[in-house]
Amino acid sequence: MDYKVLLYGALGAVYLIVLLSVMLVIVLENRQPVRTVAWILVLMCFPVLGLVIYAFFGRNLKRGALISKVCAVQLARRSAHRFYRSCFPVVPEEHARLIYLFRRQSVSFLYPDNDVNVFTEGPAMLEQMLCDMAAARDHIHVEFYIFEDDETGRRVRDCLMKKAAEGVQVRVIYDDVGCWNVSSAFFAEMKKAGIEVCAFLPVRFPLFTSKVNYRNHRKIVVVDGKVGYVGGMNLADRYFNGAADRKGWRDTHMRLAGNAVLGLQRAFLADWYVAGDELIASSRYFPEHVAEEDKVPAGGISARKVQMQVVTSIPTDVWPDIMQGLVLILLRAKRYCYIQSPYFIPTDRVLFAMQTAAMSGVDVRLMLPEHADKKILTWASRSYLTDVMRAGVRVYLYRKTFLHAKAWVSDDSLFSCGSTNMDFRSFEHNFEINAFVYDKKIAQTMKRVFVNDQQHCRLLNLERWMERSTWRRVSESLIRVLTPLL
Repeated sequence: MDYKVLLYGALGAVYLIVLLSVMLVIVLENRQPVRTVAWILVLMCFPVLGLVIYAFFGRNLKRGALISKVCAVQLARRSAHRFYRSCFPVVPEEHARLIYLFRRQSVSFLYPDNDVNVFTEGPAMLEQMLCDMAAARDHIHVEFYIFEDDETGRRVRDCLMKKAAEGVQVRVIYDDVGCWNVSSAFFAEMKKAGIEVCAFLPVRFPLFTSKVNYRNHRKIVVVDGKVGYVGGMNLADRYFNGAADRKGWRDTHMRLAGNAVLGLQRAFLADWYVAGDELIASSRYFPEHVAEEDKVPAGGISARKVQMQVVTSIPTDVWPDIMQGLVLILLRAKRYCYIQSPYFIPTDRVLFAMQTAAMSGVDVRLMLPEHADKKILTWASRSYLTDVMRAGVRVYLYRKTFLHAKAWVSDDSLFSCGSTNMDFRSFEHNFEINAFVYDKKIAQTMKRVFVNDQQHCRLLNLERWMERSTWRRVSESLIRVLTPLL
């Protein structure tokens, strides 16, 4: 019996030492105080389990070398070489600070002469993307967080396999966590057909804990270095046709033709370096842009000769580029800023910027789905709505279907869409990408799209919102404590 007491005592002492050591590490990492407190609460309230959760999701590896800075700079220079050799674009004065911010932090150049098509309906986007892939002559680069083995995924896979058989170079990156439910045979078939396929940061024990928290949430397609796609749609039926009992999700995606495609190419090849450990910077993948007047598709919302930036953010960066850009947009908006997102779990800086903009007289509107695809995220989002509505932000809950769009429009002159959600994970943990378009026609049209979407929404009233049951408010508040960990 004495031996058992000593054994249990020793194990308890070891556990206490480990627990206190982990808490000390968390404190010394100088995270945001709310996140530090949240992790300490998890460790204290869930013995043993708390350590396991922290090992998988809490370790701060931002100082780790998940991506080579040398590689990123080399690809950035290659993507802008032809453009900057010829001329510098005229920077729109109202967005000069934002453009400079992205140029300095994300090496995101301002690209002129781009033809843009914005799709708000999945089927139209998918058909045009397959058409562009079918016309490829040199290479196709595909990168998606989710690449499902369903009707949509198989259509894209079959198209890529056919092009590979024709001698076109095809590369595919998929996120290992995003595709957890997809059979390895699905990707093996692509490899057998001659497609180069890489999983992004594969999650395998014992390296599981160093990778699971940093996921590639980007959606990128590049065809021959001339046409590209970026936005919120993944390759799965629910984004286009929906499940049997619901319509396809409401999303926003963008087709680019012009200089900005080189920015998408840079992002893809940097991710390929991470996923496949292969540095590719050949001029073959960065062709000189030649305007093709008759090749702009009619689908979607179109505009010609627009200026834009392609901005990426990665968890290893010192500064969260896309989040800082959103904060700057909010604080510099003069008339309005409309935001669509499937989730709303903002960082303190984003929340404060929204409140500041609204209280200064800017018309800030936030559109979220009535119900998110994950209930816990719905509850987590709801806990923040009182904070923004008290400041004057108008909150709309989209009811027609699930709203998955990640789009921002401001002052009839700026529009952005991409993969970035309004949540902690997108801002601080994921590899994300957004296109920022500086064009009045696109911005004004997307403003009208937002206003039209309002017809399918429920506008929240602060007084009625505060009348929610005490049980609901307590539950949402408890979940909010854990939102920095979601």
